Amino acid sequence: LAGRVISDVRRRAKYLLIQCDSASDRGQLLVHLGMSGVLRVLPVSTPVEPHDHVDIQLDHGLLRLTDPRRFGAMLWLPGGIATLSHPLLDHLGPEPFTAAFSAAYLHALSRGRRVAVKQFVMDQQVVVGVGNIYASEALFAAGIHPARAAGRISLRRYEELRAAVVRTLEIAIAAGGSSIRDYVQSDGVRGYFQTRTAVYERAGLPCLVCRHPIRQIRQGSRSTYFCPHCQT
Repeated sequence: LAGRVISDVRRRAKYLLIQCDSASDRGQLLVHLGMSGVLRVLPVSTPVEPHDHVDIQLDHGLLRLTDPRRFGAMLWLPGGIATLSHPLLDHLGPEPFTAAFSAAYLHALSRGRRVAVKQFVMDQQVVVGVGNIYASEALFAAGIHPARAAGRISLRRYEELRAAVVRTLEIAIAAGGSSIRDYVQSDGVRGYFQTRTAVYERAGLPCLVCRHPIRQIRQGSRSTYFCPHCQT
């Protein structure tokens, strides 16, 4: 990285792609923050704490990777930022805010699939960025039971689900994300989407629409929350 210029920063799923150019070639720094990692621009004089693992010195300050659980990664990839053929990237599904993420795409991909629809939309090979909280919230907004087989959902209902996923993510991003445990934004401020959820972590509480109690089940290793009356 010595002597290179950061010319672009992009994202693919949960990976940050930092384009670094030199006079002779270009490459990109691929960064994954793991479960609780943070990447910050700090003054050079900032003391190093126990969970600070990487410092990249800039002209003005430094770029520091902090990763308490050590689940993150920082890799050097040669080539331009448009090259997404790395094994960590080439299997990923479309971004949810692109035209590729459509109801027709979901409907076609789900045909013959017995997997529950919640696990289907959380599959990063189907679509990236739909985590456990947002899958539960989007399915509630679309009125779809989370355990229904993905292959038994109609095109019309996938249109509702696609719109609900996009709307849920837009609201969550505007709220700064969800600080359920240790997640904070890059400036250290907690997100507050978790204070606005309709079903997530509301087991036993009345549904905001029909007043029936919200139920909780386990799907895979994750908790799922839903309204048995509103979601079919």
